[in-house]
Amino acid sequence: MPKDVILTAEGLANLKAEFDELSTLRRREVAARIKEAREFGDISENAEYDAAKNEQAMLEARIAQLEDKLRSATVIDASDLGTDVVRVGSVVHVKEDNGKSTKYTIVGSAEAKPAEMRLSNDSPVGRALLGRKRGEEVVFTTPKGKRKLKITKIDVGAK
Repeated sequence: MPKDVILTAEGLANLKAEFDELSTLRRREVAARIKEAREFGDISENAEYDAAKNEQAMLEARIAQLEDKLRSATVIDASDLGTDVVRVGSVVHVKEDNGKSTKYTIVGSAEAKPAEMRLSNDSPVGRALLGRKRGEEVVFTTPKGKRKLKITKIDVGAK
């Protein structure tokens, strides 16, 4: 049974767009490559054909993965979120021990992008922040050791 996928409205739109592109445009491109490679003759020793078939298999696997995520998606409505407690969809402003201020957006694991400060609710930082209030300090363990953050502000994510 697939696990529920928590998405923001933006995350849902991104997954739908990727699904639409892969299931239409990319499928046609790969089918054309397979057809072209078949025309080279014997497919038993045809590297282009093998590469195109492998690409098709990876493409179909990704499409199936996206279908599962979209089917089991729970969309978080940012307008329903308050700023009293950190939830999925919240933008959390924190201050680290060294005085550095950082802003994290808490999202479901399907749309996490740590490089863009979009942290999964399943990540060490995301788990530590969920359910906390402004002014609270959280201490948690990461692969690099213990960290401490103080929540300075909670905003509602993108609408």
